[in-house]
Amino acid sequence: MVTPMTRARARARAVRLAVSEIPLVVRRSARQQQQQPPEPAADVPDHFLCPISLDMMRDPVTAPTGITYDRDGVEVWLERGRPTCPVTGRPLRPEELVPNHATRRMIQEWCVANRALGVERVPTPRVPVSAADAREILEGVAAAARRGDAAACGRMVARARALGKESERNRRCLASAGAERALALAFSRLAAASSDQQAEARACALEEILAALVVFFPLDEESRCCIASPPSLDTLVSILSHGEQVTRVSAVVVLREIASSCDNQCLEAMSKANAMYDALVNLVAKPVSPQATKAALVTAYYLVKNDIEHAASRLVDLGTVELLVELLADADKGTTEKALAVLDTVLVAAKARDRAYAHALAVPVLAKKTMHVSDMATEFAVSALWRLCKNSPADGGCKAEALQVGAFQKLLLLLQLGCDGVTKERASELLRLLNASRDSTECIETADFKGLKRPFI
Repeated sequence: MVTPMTRARARARAVRLAVSEIPLVVRRSARQQQQQPPEPAADVPDHFLCPISLDMMRDPVTAPTGITYDRDGVEVWLERGRPTCPVTGRPLRPEELVPNHATRRMIQEWCVANRALGVERVPTPRVPVSAADAREILEGVAAAARRGDAAACGRMVARARALGKESERNRRCLASAGAERALALAFSRLAAASSDQQAEARACALEEILAALVVFFPLDEESRCCIASPPSLDTLVSILSHGEQVTRVSAVVVLREIASSCDNQCLEAMSKANAMYDALVNLVAKPVSPQATKAALVTAYYLVKNDIEHAASRLVDLGTVELLVELLADADKGTTEKALAVLDTVLVAAKARDRAYAHALAVPVLAKKTMHVSDMATEFAVSALWRLCKNSPADGGCKAEALQVGAFQKLLLLLQLGCDGVTKERASELLRLLNASRDSTECIETADFKGLKRPFI
């Protein structure tokens, strides 16, 4: 006779079965973790804490008021337009801060004594750059560039870059002394030099300047104009095409910085530079790093926005529409947003739309990216679809394909969830365009389009 099992016995049996399915090693390690007491945490003494951040000080400095702060905390406080001691409210200037070596040594000794509790020793801070030191370094960069001494210029730039990367305070000090202007002017002068005797030293110095410029972003108008001079742009294009990987990344990031400023004069100069579009497209087609790919896409976007007719024509001739569609099939969020922005902007041109109509993945990719990546990606994807469907041939092939890949349902859902401005207007118009073709077309939702060789049927 089989006796019925009580609820308690059934629960106990289920627990035993579940435990028995857990590997022995996992159970043993879990049991050991339960038996081991938690490691005690070290309590930082109150006088080691910065009054501003309430974190342990790493570079303690003392104000004339007698209050000790962490250097980064108090300097940021002063830079935000508060020229007073945070605790006492008395007037305070940055040059009045004095390093508190005694407190720093006490903090370091305490860190060593509590190493067993997971406390890491605070490193000894280096002496920060003073305003006079910053001016001296930048004057050395300018002087070396004026006399055409590429090797000396490269050494001074390398020193400035190393100091700028050492700490945020050094970076701000050098930037306040005009680091970006000095570097941009030096780049312009070395790029215009034509001496073959220092070709190798000049190339090294130009690489150093590009790497240093990235440290001291953003660039002011004068710096952008120096970099946007014809000799400088030709040099940048040459580096993009033939330079080392790290230098190519720095070069395209500098171009992105100039293009994103929306300075019409600089954008026109970039658009006229020899092989500029070829170099940007090549960076997307043969990527050297995700950062370089995204910077190239952003630069191309602003070039097209500034001069749609010329830039779009050049990009289409270089196969950019096909390249972007294939890139979008399997790209990360940031790359997808930027690629969609370029594609939407280029599709203003009829020649670009013709290339998109001829590509089997164009419409499926745009439908897939709608409401799938981010709000920004959805905005550009809807706009690109709108451009294609609104200007599609009379046979309605593009609209029929959009219906087949589920664009109608996604647009309905987008409007139900809510969207604003131009995206709402274009989504509504797209729905009206697609609705006219719904009777003769079966709408299906596609989950994947990787490896697609022909349009959906």
